[in-house]
Amino acid sequence: MKILYVGDIVGSPGRRTFTVAVERLRAKHPLDAVIVNAENSAGGRGLTPDIAESLFAAGADVLTLGDHTWDQRDILPYLDQEPRVIRPANFATSCPGRGITEIETASGRVTVLQVIGRVFMPPHADCPFLTADRLLQGKNSAQVILAEIHAEATSEKIAFGRYLEGRVSSVVGTHTHVQTSDNEVLPGGTAYITDLGMTGPRDSVLGREVEPVLHRFTTGMPARFTVAKDRLALEGVVLTIDERTGKATAIERVRECVE
Repeated sequence: MKILYVGDIVGSPGRRTFTVAVERLRAKHPLDAVIVNAENSAGGRGLTPDIAESLFAAGADVLTLGDHTWDQRDILPYLDQEPRVIRPANFATSCPGRGITEIETASGRVTVLQVIGRVFMPPHADCPFLTADRLLQGKNSAQVILAEIHAEATSEKIAFGRYLEGRVSSVVGTHTHVQTSDNEVLPGGTAYITDLGMTGPRDSVLGREVEPVLHRFTTGMPARFTVAKDRLALEGVVLTIDERTGKATAIERVRECVE
């Protein structure tokens, strides 16, 4: 089984990048599923139902969110209606939506779950480690299970990967928009990377126009961080998983430039 897991889509340039790049990557790899972090896809902040539908039409099978989950108000009822969109499972149980979902592929069933980190992140999330334990109750290591941690601190992501080693097929990190080079299959058969990277404009500061960010850093004054537009690329990984055992056999970083 081969699965493409795509790093944070940023704004309309990121959505355009995804549409072009995923078609190319499908030609290169016999992909069974495409999982996408879409929490920055609506102008850099959140997701809307229309954008979600456009990403599904472009080839996404599951969309994940993060700390910007609630930034677009019209997403709230949609999260209860659309099981292919998940938000961090360690948000309060009273929040709309879900933190885990299952999809059927030509090679078998895939479970996708997501948590949000607590180090240097907005408060009020439950423990991601104990939440993962709860989500994994009743599941066995022979199932294909993909876990995502949306977090700032590399230490928290690495610890989460080690915590779930041997219990899930993969653990990927999102949120920092900078692809890391530590992709590996851990001894327990879990594919791991600290951050998938970003899908959108590379000529930027984490997807935003450079000058406003520099203004903020050099003056301390507020600035509007608009989404940049140039040098577009999709970043993420292609996971190879033995669907009979649920163990990963490979994790390959990808960076598909589209202009």
